[in-house]
Amino acid sequence: LLKHTGGCHCGAVRFDVWSSPDLLVFDCDCSICTKKQNHHFIVPENQFTLLQGLENINTYTFNTHIGKHTFCSTCGVQSFFTPRSNPDGYGIAPHCLDPGTVRSVTVEKFCGQKYEETMKNHPNIRDLSKPVAETHTVEVGSLHTP
Repeated sequence: LLKHTGGCHCGAVRFDVWSSPDLLVFDCDCSICTKKQNHHFIVPENQFTLLQGLENINTYTFNTHIGKHTFCSTCGVQSFFTPRSNPDGYGIAPHCLDPGTVRSVTVEKFCGQKYEETMKNHPNIRDLSKPVAETHTVEVGSLHTP
């Protein structure tokens, strides 16, 4: 795992996230993701740290209210959110990461218009927000063990 840093456009919201440098990004076509052009990768809750901006974060929910669509109240950018598919983790917008730590991006289409069916048939999406077994992680310029 590698430490990525990121945030919103105005800089009020900043975070660290530990993930692979090779990202599996979901392109969801549910109603809200389509409107926002939301692409995201999923991490367990314990691999995400909000560094600043809690007071700038607003949250929008709808339908089941399981998904928490957070965004900066100053610039409006959603750099991370709590996905309905993985309420025990975070969906991170790869385009909100600072440059220099992403090696590759693989995009997987997710049929959010048929959410229940897609979730039932997806082989591992729920596993993506489960804590990773303790392993060596790499922080840019140093070796770090969690």
